[in-house]
Amino acid sequence: MHPVNEIAKFYFSTRTPAIARFISQPAETQHRVLSHLLGRAAGTVYGREYGFSSIRHYSQFAAQVPLHDYDGLKPWFQRMMHGERDVLWPGQVQWFAKSSGTTNDVSKFIPLSQEGLHQSHIKTGKDFLSIYLKNNPASRFFTGKGIVMGGAGNPNADHPDIFIGDVSAILMKNLDTWIQYFREPTLEVALMPKWEEKLDRIASVTMHQNVTNLSGVPSWTLLLLKKVLEKTGKRTINEVWPHLELYCHGGVGFGPYRRQFEDIIGRYVHYQNVYNASEGFFAWQDTLDCDDMLLHLDNGVFYEFIPFDGTLRTAEAVSIEGVRTGVNYALVISTNSGLWRYQIGDTIEFTSTAPYRIRITGRTKQYINVWGEEVTVNNTDAAIAACCTETRAEIAEYSVAPIHTDSYSAGRHEWAIEFTRPPDDMPFFSTLLDQKLQSLNSDYAAKRTDNLILDTLSVAPLARGSFYEWMVRRNKLGSQCKIPRLSNERKMIEELKDISAVMR
Repeated sequence: MHPVNEIAKFYFSTRTPAIARFISQPAETQHRVLSHLLGRAAGTVYGREYGFSSIRHYSQFAAQVPLHDYDGLKPWFQRMMHGERDVLWPGQVQWFAKSSGTTNDVSKFIPLSQEGLHQSHIKTGKDFLSIYLKNNPASRFFTGKGIVMGGAGNPNADHPDIFIGDVSAILMKNLDTWIQYFREPTLEVALMPKWEEKLDRIASVTMHQNVTNLSGVPSWTLLLLKKVLEKTGKRTINEVWPHLELYCHGGVGFGPYRRQFEDIIGRYVHYQNVYNASEGFFAWQDTLDCDDMLLHLDNGVFYEFIPFDGTLRTAEAVSIEGVRTGVNYALVISTNSGLWRYQIGDTIEFTSTAPYRIRITGRTKQYINVWGEEVTVNNTDAAIAACCTETRAEIAEYSVAPIHTDSYSAGRHEWAIEFTRPPDDMPFFSTLLDQKLQSLNSDYAAKRTDNLILDTLSVAPLARGSFYEWMVRRNKLGSQCKIPRLSNERKMIEELKDISAVMR
């Protein structure tokens, strides 16, 4: 028995009663959160403009405070980045998470107050770990180190007291000192701005460590694991880190990558799903038998949900009491960092309301609905994961866009896929992928009837490294940058095909 491991497990077990409370009292908890947020921000510029001090209940809040996307709150964020106090949240906000969203050309800068960092991100992280340890009493998590695939950051050139960087970099600078002891690499390496150099340093530093857990976006984590094998000459990660027990993933669907992780690690580990965005840590997998995530209802975030079918119908926003399972919702948040009725851009679906568990279905701007097919990222991730399992193919990345034809011919979806292990029979793979998508999405299946509206999808295999080169050209390398999966436009997919043609 490792004494430090047992002490740490006891410390985290003290969080489980608080988790049980918000599970048993979801509506009451969320109303307390809203009341706290309004009370704290009543004296801010935004709070005075929208009369926070007069708001007594949710319906009044929804009627009085407008919904915002990033552009709507951006002028307020800019004031805060210039050091102005009491704008959206009391005091001066000193941390701003630089988010590329889904690799848009323009970065977003999301305010993170000290309260938001500790009550949303860090507390929820501790709660996730407490449930993981409860579900795994034999865990040796704290007998070794954890690798976090983080990003970079720097002080604001005009205001040195304000730090701008990836949310992972901000969190690493704010973790408790004792937690820092169990994390690798050092802050000096973790915050290095050049991704390729940082990847090499992380591999060099950790390949001789006793690593028990990993956290990061799947595509970037795979690059690290491959780099470690390259440096050590080992065949599997199990030979390098025999006590690895947990990979904590988020940011994109894990299904298309799972087989690759199983192969490269070489033995069973726990794969745990988390929903940790720049704006907050919202949910995590709390069971071992499915990857649905428990929505955290007491972490300084008030949630609203808008039924989403390709357009945002703002009049239909509901609080937690009004949600139903099986409905696609656009997520709206108000937080203890000053985000007010903020449309985060993600879509989710409730799989349970007792307790409230969710899965991420996609993005409000990543949604193909050209012919009424209403295809989501959740559909495409599941379809390609099933195809890869059946054909033993493996992918690095994929992206989908429609092909518009003349008015006399059916259109179709084109999948640009970079394979790390291509299927033996590409036409069969394409047909199977189309069938899987039909089985997952009845609207797509209906539009495929007799090939009248939609024809069978097509696959465009890309040269190895095409997506990486696409990211390089947009200065989007890094653990927080993600590939857009779906688009109603063809700009990205044509760029990828052009890059692939040059690389072949």
